[in-house]
Amino acid sequence: MTYTPANSFTTRPTLQGTFGMTASTHWLATASAQAVLERGGNAFDAAVAGAFVLHVVEPHLNGPGGDMTGIFATAEHPDAPIVLMGQGPAPSAATPEHYLAEGLELVPGAGALAAAVPAAVDAWLLLLRDHGTWELEPVLEFAIGYARRGHPMLPRVSATIGAVAELFTEHWPSSAERWMPGGRVPAAGELVRNEAWARTLERLVAAAAAGAAGGSADPAAGTATGTPAGSAGGSREARIDAARTEWSEGFVARAIVDFIRTPHRHSSGTDHAGVMTGQDLAGFAASVEPAVTATFRGFTIAKTGAWGQGPALLQMLAILDGFDDPHLDPSTALGAHTILEAEKLALADREAWYGDADVPLDYLLSAEYAAERRALIAETASHEFRPGAVPGREPFLPPLRTEYAPPVPGGHAADAVGAGAGNRAFAGVGEPTVAPPRAGEPAAPRDAGEPTVAPTGETRGDTCHIDVVDRWGNMVSATPSGGWLQSSPTIPELGFCLGTRLQMTWLEAGAPSTLAPGKRPRTTLTPTLVLRDGKPVAAVGSPGGDQQDQWQLLYLLRTIVGGYSPQQAIDAPAFHTTSMPESFWPRTWTPGGAVVEDRLGDEIIADLERRGHRVTRAGDWSLGRLSAVTSDPYTGLLGAAANPRGAQGYAAGR
Repeated sequence: MTYTPANSFTTRPTLQGTFGMTASTHWLATASAQAVLERGGNAFDAAVAGAFVLHVVEPHLNGPGGDMTGIFATAEHPDAPIVLMGQGPAPSAATPEHYLAEGLELVPGAGALAAAVPAAVDAWLLLLRDHGTWELEPVLEFAIGYARRGHPMLPRVSATIGAVAELFTEHWPSSAERWMPGGRVPAAGELVRNEAWARTLERLVAAAAAGAAGGSADPAAGTATGTPAGSAGGSREARIDAARTEWSEGFVARAIVDFIRTPHRHSSGTDHAGVMTGQDLAGFAASVEPAVTATFRGFTIAKTGAWGQGPALLQMLAILDGFDDPHLDPSTALGAHTILEAEKLALADREAWYGDADVPLDYLLSAEYAAERRALIAETASHEFRPGAVPGREPFLPPLRTEYAPPVPGGHAADAVGAGAGNRAFAGVGEPTVAPPRAGEPAAPRDAGEPTVAPTGETRGDTCHIDVVDRWGNMVSATPSGGWLQSSPTIPELGFCLGTRLQMTWLEAGAPSTLAPGKRPRTTLTPTLVLRDGKPVAAVGSPGGDQQDQWQLLYLLRTIVGGYSPQQAIDAPAFHTTSMPESFWPRTWTPGGAVVEDRLGDEIIADLERRGHRVTRAGDWSLGRLSAVTSDPYTGLLGAAANPRGAQGYAAGR
């Protein structure tokens, strides 16, 4: 039995060249980042410029008030992959006791009570300060231009605004004013602008100049009295730090705190004020740390720590590494079955052990433990939740529900199927990829198809991704998310809203992700860097919540084991398991569940069903949002590939 050969047809070429490459989830972000490379910037300058464009052009999937994680390697230290940590913690007053006193059983899925401290902007500026070469102003000019002069609205943005139009008009008037000019939903393709965000960015640029030059910024005009940006006294790093301080302690922080003091409608159907303070904002700073790594077939795979879900991919690879190649072929029934079973085991460990806590990661990534887990894979599909045992520790066992009925404002919901009354407090609100059906409507396949948004603002959808490599050997993979337009009311002065990452936490004690002040929610954002012989050879990532690492696993297997080109691997049929509790509301699971693209083939799908998998067909081109850039350090050849699904992602380079 041989590995399934790659399809000779691809939806677009794998780009190749020697100058620089960019791939992202939106063509305007890709073009902007590539323009920075063309003007002499490095990969980090380019990634930051592209990321701020993503805030503007994909506002339903990420925003300045959200989060990001990244992994990068520098030309100076190519063998040392570094994690860029842009996940903010819970505010100091975000305690389970406060939420319960507000009459909530759960952290809401929309509204300021769901907000972690915004971290994305500070993380991007940290990357620019320490590893970029450009001043802040030219890096931000792309985002400022699109925010002020406009960009064509994506169909999904228009659909998102339409889904929450009633919420905006009845409860979030600042969002209605921002996103529904004249009381109507903008049409797909219509030029849309965000003048408030353009002014905010200009004020950060002005603060950079004023702070380093010893001048002062004019909060009203957004200009500085002092030396202009780019020629101010002090260092480039000091100027960027001045902008970071203005974000966390200046007009941005003040506007956030002042605005969320007013109670507003949350997804619970009740009104609450936010709890974030100026001290919370001033006390956070993005950081970097060494990546967690593991080897697979001669390659080093670098991920975030277990405060995110990243190491789950390493566990999947460790389990699969003990099988022969036919078991690692996603395009066969044997391979798909084996991969799905490995994913279930790794994701069960994610639920039991991962969080912003003391995680026994060395043990979970050990060869001995992987062998124990591998031995559990049988010829038929498991419908059990099977976290592994760690000596001297007790795993967290989440409630396993196949359905959940949320509480009614002013009262309690009936128990969900599979959930007793004692488990109601575990019903966390979150961000799965398919909205629950309305009464009388059929249920949509869980985690299949395009992202959707509930009328209450709870988001079940994708995020964004960007990868960049330059001719000097710098490489970065980053996944920004959160702070989308439907997460909480728009702050008029700033032009953006806060994120909702705290909805991933429990109000019940004992979970690795129990809500606690200063503690980060366990993020699903999980970019990947691949190295060989101590040099980065690929940066890859995907939106998709719980599916991110599952879809990246298929890419790695097809490129490393199967010899596919990046575009062949991205185009190939995708699938993932839903046989684990979701990271987001309503935290349900489908025992034995598997979501597949129909292109996997009727024969293979039928075989999976015979093995006991509960298969949901998701259509031909619906799963996976991957992009990637590559580098061959021995020839100097660079490459890039992007996702064709949704006709939005793009790669560019030469």
